[in-house]
Amino acid sequence: MMRKTISLKPLRLIQTTQDDEQPLSPVARMFHEPGANVYIIIIFGMKTLINPDVFIANIPDSICKNQRFSSLQVLNKENGKMKWVPTHVNLDDHVIVPKLDPNMESGDKFVEDYISNLSKSHIDNSKPLWDLHILNTKTLDAQSTCVFRIHHSIGDGISLANLFLACSRKADAKALPTLLGDNKSGRQIKLVTSFRSMFVVIWNTIVALVVFVSTVLFLKDKKTVLSGYSGIEDRPRRFVFTSVSFDDIKLVKKAMDVAFSTNATRRHGAWGNKISYVILPFDIKHKQDMLDYVREVKTEMERKKASLEPLYTSIIANLVIKLFGIKFAGKMNHKVFSNTTLALSNVPGPQEHMSLFGHQVNYIAPSCYGQPMALVINVVSYVDKMTFVLSVDEEIIPDPQNLCHELWVSNQSINQEHLDL
Repeated sequence: MMRKTISLKPLRLIQTTQDDEQPLSPVARMFHEPGANVYIIIIFGMKTLINPDVFIANIPDSICKNQRFSSLQVLNKENGKMKWVPTHVNLDDHVIVPKLDPNMESGDKFVEDYISNLSKSHIDNSKPLWDLHILNTKTLDAQSTCVFRIHHSIGDGISLANLFLACSRKADAKALPTLLGDNKSGRQIKLVTSFRSMFVVIWNTIVALVVFVSTVLFLKDKKTVLSGYSGIEDRPRRFVFTSVSFDDIKLVKKAMDVAFSTNATRRHGAWGNKISYVILPFDIKHKQDMLDYVREVKTEMERKKASLEPLYTSIIANLVIKLFGIKFAGKMNHKVFSNTTLALSNVPGPQEHMSLFGHQVNYIAPSCYGQPMALVINVVSYVDKMTFVLSVDEEIIPDPQNLCHELWVSNQSINQEHLDL
């Protein structure tokens, strides 16, 4: 069952003042509502075995310097509000290092099962809502694995990407690695240059908002083999991933004349959760020409880009919170996810090979659990690869490895069709 948020007190040895305490943002508070109790999982595959002492020694001056990682989230029963209360961080409660056989027969299966078991539990609210698991066993893609688990109320993917970027260094230098898109001045905005283009933007935005509001109220995706069911957000998940060449993706982009862009990172260390929604239709009918899937998605994305859907869905979400409160907004957020089939999210990753606390990183695989849907796909770039991470409910998708393999096969097939043209 979903855990209820309980009233907590800071540790007795810590004296806090009103000035020390900051309220949780409305969106952060929403992540404690039923159906939205979401945790972020970030998997780092390392090129060497991990020295736990080195990790533990570096955490206080890096991760714990961020107030959200060194504060309790305390609920005031009288007014129902929550606040950050600084506390002492006992790293023994947050860093877990199980004793493992580094050469066990099936390291990949053990790591996969271990991470899946994390999704069966929630972090105790009597401490800051994060933990780190160091798994020193060899897998196919890494010599060791470390897994960060963080409650979504602490921050979103962009916030966490910036945090770990600040904790890392380029593998061959002391400089910080750069995120994809950091060399750009920001998102390029095309100005409306004609009445026709202005009308197209307004029309596309209106259509998108009608679909969004309808999805909140009554509109549901057609039932498919990937559809979830009531209460699925409380079930454990399994996490699998595959990587494809960035050059292959760029090849398709160039051949199909598809615009390529990534989420811009928030500058100046801005923390928090920024929520907006973009609802995309996907045609599941079989097509003889696999490039037809790309063409249809391109057409739909051109409509989405020529609209203000992300801006206005974000405004609507914040307006609902202000007018109707957190509980109503939580139900609205739950409806958006439960009435749709799957969620896609992407975060730009480092453009150079990086090291985390002196350990070279071979891959990064972020994901999450706690959403009311059977399939969530997260995408992250790292140097010359794009990694697709699947978070699945095994009752709905009993063989996630096969689905993950199909993503890789589809990418290769599309590239082969391009070469045959």
